[in-house]
Amino acid sequence: MSDMNLFEVATRANYQFPFRGMINVIDLWDLSLTNLDSVFKTLNAEVKKFEEESLLHTKSKEDEEISNKIEIVKYIVNVKLNEKKKRENDIKNAETRQKLLEIKAKRQNAALENMSDEELDKALAELE
Repeated sequence: MSDMNLFEVATRANYQFPFRGMINVIDLWDLSLTNLDSVFKTLNAEVKKFEEESLLHTKSKEDEEISNKIEIVKYIVNVKLNEKKKRENDIKNAETRQKLLEIKAKRQNAALENMSDEELDKALAELE
């Protein structure tokens, strides 16, 4: 099932997730990664609790719902991890950019300091 269909099923069926009582799919987006991991562990424990050995392996509606809930939590965690990585990369890139600009400014200042008096006078005259 695609991610969009999964979210459609979740919203239509009004899936509730165990976290300080019960919360809905929308509320999952507001949880921290640690709290999402807690929800995942609770859902995973439910799967193991209801999992029985069976020769028929018939999947009940509850089994499918718990499986869908786990996939939703995994998807949200993955999105949040990617967003966190992007933010960290953006910060790193901004720091590198700032360092490069500082180095460039120092080199430009050094070039100006190495100009002769005549070159400086000419540059000043052009600015007037």
